[in-house]
Amino acid sequence: MRIGELAAIAGVTTRTVRHYHRIGLLPEPERQPNGYREYGLRDAVQLARVRRLTELGLSLEEVRDALADDAGKDLHEILAELDADLARQEEAIRQRRARLAELLRRAEAGGLPAEGPISPELAVIFDDMARICATRPGPEPAMAAKERELLALLDATAGAGHRAWLLGMMRTLSTDENAMARAYEIYARLDELADAAPDDPRIPQLARAVADSMPEEVARSAAESAARAGDGGGFAEALFADFPPAQAEVLRRAMGLLQERGAR
Repeated sequence: MRIGELAAIAGVTTRTVRHYHRIGLLPEPERQPNGYREYGLRDAVQLARVRRLTELGLSLEEVRDALADDAGKDLHEILAELDADLARQEEAIRQRRARLAELLRRAEAGGLPAEGPISPELAVIFDDMARICATRPGPEPAMAAKERELLALLDATAGAGHRAWLLGMMRTLSTDENAMARAYEIYARLDELADAAPDDPRIPQLARAVADSMPEEVARSAAESAARAGDGGGFAEALFADFPPAQAEVLRRAMGLLQERGAR
């Protein structure tokens, strides 16, 4: 039979058959005197088996191992590994769907934060921030919005260097009913420094207040970051550059105080 007939029997395209020939997955018969290749029943059986294995999710390299006489892994071992990998994918999908369900629930209940999507843990913190803000006179401090942006960034990207900071912040804000109110007081004081000079006399006291408001996990993380990357590395410099000079000086001094505390 010709290549088109072979492909039709196995349920693939002629292009697929030619690709399998090129990568050595399917033997390529010699051309006949008339210039055509003639395929037999064994070719159809082999091609159908390749199709079934790829439909199960095996890569072409794994299919090659399964079909080779001297394969390092037998078919049972390959299929067992595939099953374990699919189980991991199933669990990952389950977790993603659970998170998506929570986001949908929040969206239907009253909308998602502008910084979203965020983790359920951080969503609780943002809910608390909104509740505290509603009890305060006047508009929300600009620093509160910047804090949420930073927390959302760390929530999405935090590695080992910043995970302790984020988790420590969440734990403190979620377990201490006065912590959020104190945080908003600090936000308001930082707002007052938006147009101040970097040597403003209010800076040292406010830097101490910021450092004292942070839990021990944050202090340890700051000390570890300083040990790895001098003054905190590119992330810290990018953070400071995003604030007016006086506010940046407060944060820089607060970070130094945290590093000292964490190193003790």
